[in-house]
Amino acid sequence: MNAAPRILAVLDELLASAEPGARGALWHLAEPGRELDANLVRLPPGAEVGEHQEDVLDVLLVVLEGAGSVRSAEGGHVLELGPGTALWLPRTSRRALAAGPDGLGYLTVHRRRPGLAITARGGAYEGGEGPCMLDRVCPECGRLSQDPAPVFCSRCGERFPER
Repeated sequence: MNAAPRILAVLDELLASAEPGARGALWHLAEPGRELDANLVRLPPGAEVGEHQEDVLDVLLVVLEGAGSVRSAEGGHVLELGPGTALWLPRTSRRALAAGPDGLGYLTVHRRRPGLAITARGGAYEGGEGPCMLDRVCPECGRLSQDPAPVFCSRCGERFPER
């Protein structure tokens, strides 16, 4: 049986009903069998997502409310963002986001990340416990960072606790 299209969320209603100081992911695509990931993210006025890099996936960012800017580490270019702006964030690009005085609400869309698989060298199981990676799990949205020492979550922008 084919999957049927359906409405999953009304994004402007989610943004309007969020607490005024809400920060991070307000909604995410969670349908089983999907090939995409999407996140509705809000940054309060003046908040930032520090410089970070996504090494695996291109990301499409669409501004839904408020304004802000994105600074590219390559050349220090600053791009102004406003409602309706669609921004392509190519993989391997280093960037930082900053919300304007009214905050910034945006949708990110990218290909779904492949699941992590930990296997022993040569494919043989050698027993023992896998490495603990809890310090790489975002406390806000639960995403596992590929960075061994993350500072900000590349999905929702939340700062990781100091180590």
